[in-house]
Amino acid sequence: MKKALKGSLIAATLAIAAGGAYFAFTQQQTMPQAKFAMVDGQLLSTADLKGKVTLVNFWATSCAPCITEMPKFVQNHNEFKARGLETILVAMDYDPPLYVKNFTERNKLPFKVAMDARGDIARSFGDVTITPTTFLIDKKGRIIKSYLGEPDFAKLHDLIDSALKETT
Repeated sequence: MKKALKGSLIAATLAIAAGGAYFAFTQQQTMPQAKFAMVDGQLLSTADLKGKVTLVNFWATSCAPCITEMPKFVQNHNEFKARGLETILVAMDYDPPLYVKNFTERNKLPFKVAMDARGDIARSFGDVTITPTTFLIDKKGRIIKSYLGEPDFAKLHDLIDSALKETT
């Protein structure tokens, strides 16, 4: 499965180079197994996310586009959290933990922020190396869509809304 996910990311990278802004996964692609260590010390695994629509965003404090899109992720999270959306931001392994913690606190981020200290989470999601990269996962753990760069938030809202309406 990991090899298939990596192959999809390579194909998506080629599509983006050809002018695409996002790429879709087939319904058979599932969220990889991963463990998230949050900046507040909380631990979470992908198994804990079963039954939830989840947005996973890879970012860095040194990534200007990541910082630019952050208010849109906050707005997105606030709009859908009451309906069950789980949002997890994953700081890349090269991002200093103190920078991530300070950014999270200073900006009062309302969602979970994880540190990927050894790069294990990025590797499990197909060797993510470019930020921002975002995955939308349905209640059954299937990857609905993945974005390299800033998502079209209007279309993302529609996808989230549809995914939240689905039964498990």
